[in-house]
Amino acid sequence: MQSWSPGRGWVRAEVLVVLALSLGRSAVYSLLALAEALAAGPLSTQSTALNPSLQENPWLDLLRQLLSIGFTLAPVGLVVLLLAATAGSLRQALGDLGLDLARPARDLLHGVLITAGIGIPGLAVYALGRMLGATVEVIPAALGEHWWSVPVLVLHALKNAVLEEVIVVGYLVQRLERLGWSPRAIVLASAVLRGAYHTYQGVGPGLANLVMGLVFGTWYLRTRRAMPLVIAHTLLDVVAFVGYALLKDVLGI
Repeated sequence: MQSWSPGRGWVRAEVLVVLALSLGRSAVYSLLALAEALAAGPLSTQSTALNPSLQENPWLDLLRQLLSIGFTLAPVGLVVLLLAATAGSLRQALGDLGLDLARPARDLLHGVLITAGIGIPGLAVYALGRMLGATVEVIPAALGEHWWSVPVLVLHALKNAVLEEVIVVGYLVQRLERLGWSPRAIVLASAVLRGAYHTYQGVGPGLANLVMGLVFGTWYLRTRRAMPLVIAHTLLDVVAFVGYALLKDVLGI
């Protein structure tokens, strides 16, 4: 497969299309949801549910959950193919993203360390946001109690991690570098996008995810490894989704 070097105009258009099909669209709707929530009253009295049931029938709900996960990941396949076209091969594109299996043990260790470094401050920011009335109540898991609920929640966590870290970090960083952006501007753009598509949860989570984006973007620029970020993001969401689903009755939440 021969590599291809698109011009700047093509790269700009490509980035806009990819974001419009994925997390750029999510950012627009998230900001709109925040504006609507602010207009409706205090954020402290409102809530938002993640991973809700999509159908009353449990088998149809399972089917819809799996289809939703699969179709949501379609833009990831698109950007990997686009990166492969410019890198010369799929293997090279995955290597450039840092999604190969060249150093699994180190990636896992780094992922766990990033999880600890991001997760605890994140919980503190959420709690502070609730106290200040700048954050809606976030219900991490609104699935019914089925035999497949926990595996599906794990898949949702993995889906979120792959979608966000491949597109908002790996892909966006590489494309903005082709456009001649400075490292600082690239990290800031990636972080602002991440924060924007989390603002449906309120101002606090938006700012917390902006900070997370600064950390993740800086990590990728220095190491060119997205795998630890995918691992960390997956672990963070698994703890939130599955932990809530398993403990909500015990803790009375």
